[in-house]
Amino acid sequence: MAIDPDEFRAVLGRFASGVTVLTARHGDADHGMTVSAFCSVSLEPPLVLACVDKAAEMAAVLPQVTHFGVNILAEGQEAWSRRFSELPAGRFDGIGYTRSESGVLLLDDALAHLECRRVASHDAGDHVIHVGEVERARCEQDRPLLYYRGGYAQLER
Repeated sequence: MAIDPDEFRAVLGRFASGVTVLTARHGDADHGMTVSAFCSVSLEPPLVLACVDKAAEMAAVLPQVTHFGVNILAEGQEAWSRRFSELPAGRFDGIGYTRSESGVLLLDDALAHLECRRVASHDAGDHVIHVGEVERARCEQDRPLLYYRGGYAQLER
């Protein structure tokens, strides 16, 4: 017997997650989207995964690129998360960024950055799991932006 989708969503909403913006460059275009389904996979080699809805624009982009960036958002960057989950165009307008060695955009002032070489993709229901080997990473001293029970949350000070 399958679980009710609303109940499943409510239960999984009790799992707090960080918020990331996944970036990729395909041709002359930069792409970005908010992703909260992100986690580490392995320390040796250093692997992470991000789950992307098959209906998202990024779903068509990632299979065509060799690299993607993961920007882990800080607690004051909720507006960025909303921008990259809602705006169909102009997502990078007015946001500072640098281009990494592999060409992906890394958002200035993010809590952390990971530059990943895409090594595998796996079909998983209505999503695709993209696995990346981390080639470069850096982090800052700040607090993370969290997503919990369908909304944004912060760690208590």
